[in-house]
Amino acid sequence: MTDRIKVNAMDNDTTKWPSWTAQGAATTYAQAGVDTAEGARAVDAIKDAVHRTYRDEVRGDIGGFGGLFSINVAKNMADPILVSGTDGVGTKIQLAKLAGKHDTVGIDLVAMCVNDILATGAEPLFFLDYIAIGKLKSEAVAEIVSGIADGCQMSGCALIGGEMAEHPGVMDPHEYDLSGFCVGVVDRPEMLDPSKVQEGDVLIGLASSGIHSNGYSLVRKVVTDGKTLYELRMPQDSLDGKSVLDALLEPTRIYVKPVRAVLRQLPGAVRSLAHITGGGITENLNRALPDNMDAEVEVGSWGMPPIIPFVCRAAHLDETEALKTFNMGLGMVLVVAPQKADEVLAILEEQGEQAGIVGRIVPGSGEVTYVNKEQLFANCVSSEPATEE
Repeated sequence: MTDRIKVNAMDNDTTKWPSWTAQGAATTYAQAGVDTAEGARAVDAIKDAVHRTYRDEVRGDIGGFGGLFSINVAKNMADPILVSGTDGVGTKIQLAKLAGKHDTVGIDLVAMCVNDILATGAEPLFFLDYIAIGKLKSEAVAEIVSGIADGCQMSGCALIGGEMAEHPGVMDPHEYDLSGFCVGVVDRPEMLDPSKVQEGDVLIGLASSGIHSNGYSLVRKVVTDGKTLYELRMPQDSLDGKSVLDALLEPTRIYVKPVRAVLRQLPGAVRSLAHITGGGITENLNRALPDNMDAEVEVGSWGMPPIIPFVCRAAHLDETEALKTFNMGLGMVLVVAPQKADEVLAILEEQGEQAGIVGRIVPGSGEVTYVNKEQLFANCVSSEPATEE
């Protein structure tokens, strides 16, 4: 039988302690770069922001080992389907750090997840975030989480948990990265599905707020790299008086509430929809199509925020490349039954959306085609990036 060592707190006989304790001074977790006390302060700092996102279905509070959410929301559904999505903000965070503004990327984080699961018609229920940071500062984390909470409120989902991970020795003290995870629910009979798309359906485009959260590695390379902060903060006439930095940090638009309003009020009117993210219109709208139909997009039938042509010209992108890189002013495209198009547009307008018919569904092979592609930049104000003389 193995002998057990009994240790008395008053016993000073060091021979009973592990041998390594006598080999030098102890190194604490804090000395290794992880400040658990600051972590606790960060949790306290975000509580109010988290609480303002809570729905009736939330059970418990932050600080536990798991977020709790009642599934009563699905009790009247015939066949409830859980829909999940995860995403990040990408290198847009580098511009947030440059500007010293960290709340809007929190909105971006939520938007990228909830807009994705909306493509099934799902209602977002709850959200969790992951913040990896070089050196934890409660004030900085509170600013980030405040933006995440804003995004959750905009989309009607609850922020029920997350993780703040300090990475000393792996990330520089001021570096951080974000990822998010969202869960929603939809009743199977009401799901949006490309198989429901029919010839003659119309495409309704919802305006984007800017570049959203994709393509920022290219943006930084052609617009911000090598520029001074002073240059990036200068108001630009071609950007409606905004600075380049402010225009680039405009948060991703969240479409959940207006689109869900359409789905509730006009069941069956929307066949499918596409969230226009990385890959632009060309490589996202095709995901909302069946194999035997094409989306014929009428270029020039919508406007775009001036930051988009500003970046495209800086990168010398032609129309084809631009349409498969950025959203080009359309953050979401709905495929709608033609007889319901006017009603859908009316509801979207009531919800504060800028929306319009931007094309139609025609027989094909599941591709996105364009009419009048050369008109893509025709109505844009000349917006060459400013250069020093």
